[in-house]
Amino acid sequence: MDMPVFAAVMTGPGAGAIATIQLCGDSAQTILREIFRRKGDRPCAGAQGEILLGDIVDNGLAIDEVTVGCESADTFAIHCHGNPILVAAIMELLQRHGAQSVLSEQLLARVFARQEPHDAIACEAKLALATVKTIEGAALINHQVNAGLSARVRYWRDHLDSLPLEEIAAEAGDILRHSEPARLILSGGTIALVGPPNTGKSTLLNTLAGREKAIVSDVRGTTRDWVSAEILLPPLAATIIDTAGLDPALASADIDQAAQQRSLEIVARADLILLVLDLSQPADQIATDLTESLAHKRTIIVLNKADLPPQFDPGNLPPPPRETVRISAQQGHGIGDLIGTIHRVCHVADFDPRTPVAFTDRQMHLLELLQQSESQTRARSILSELLESPVAVEK
Repeated sequence: MDMPVFAAVMTGPGAGAIATIQLCGDSAQTILREIFRRKGDRPCAGAQGEILLGDIVDNGLAIDEVTVGCESADTFAIHCHGNPILVAAIMELLQRHGAQSVLSEQLLARVFARQEPHDAIACEAKLALATVKTIEGAALINHQVNAGLSARVRYWRDHLDSLPLEEIAAEAGDILRHSEPARLILSGGTIALVGPPNTGKSTLLNTLAGREKAIVSDVRGTTRDWVSAEILLPPLAATIIDTAGLDPALASADIDQAAQQRSLEIVARADLILLVLDLSQPADQIATDLTESLAHKRTIIVLNKADLPPQFDPGNLPPPPRETVRISAQQGHGIGDLIGTIHRVCHVADFDPRTPVAFTDRQMHLLELLQQSESQTRARSILSELLESPVAVEK
């Protein structure tokens, strides 16, 4: 069946030096001939791997000078200047000549779905590779095809007649357990800095972010709303959020009540909580509402201001037991220990990229069904769906 021609902007939004528009489909070369004028009046069709220099033209008028990468007989990469106005004009021109405008991930899904032999997990891995946050995440995704999930599923399918279903179910459970730390490596997580006012949360955010991001002051309650920054703690990428100080004494005004309610909402959504306490203050600085909200959250106790005379007794911390790290955010002491503890608590320290993991909701759902499978026929159907079902394309 013929594939319609699709066009997608493959680079991020906003202005840039260069933008890339991918054009693919059975009539892509025909459309390219209509809008591309190669330098020197030479034919615009190039051999696979060739790079062409020329102009995108509309009714004989040049819109932009571009290079065109000939990736295959029906797939071309148009590299134009990154001015959003030019990008929009080229996309509009392509649509007038019959190309359908789609999102980059939609285009990639269609391209990968045509490749033979079809491997749904491999297609999903290639799509996920475009959004991974770290080099470690890229390695993890690449391994899912040859040494990870795809290889494991193929092994189960090829040996289904001799493998006990209980063994497959147990291995599927292991994969699902490993998938949570893998998600943090692949997609990043959210780390919330919470605690009483004036314990050094803003200073810690600035230290981890490596730049001045949050206001630092000795006045209690300076941060009345949350401040966030993107940080890289390989193999983790994370959004770290400095919440408003949670303190009943500040909750009299409506603005403070709203700020503290937002902080509790951030706590509920976060992948990891850093409860920042002042080591130089007594233990009664912890609000009861805060400890209750953290009862079932992955939490590290950060005892800050370790450069000052201590008054806080960690033995007075409420249950359950938590990992505890002493630091001085102001002096930068103990930050390496804190990062190591974050890796350990999130189970990403020394994570083997060859570990089979599920990295899409589809894969997780099917592995959960596989765990519950009570017959070889049902298991075989699920394994075939894991490997062969079309990759979903959002509209």
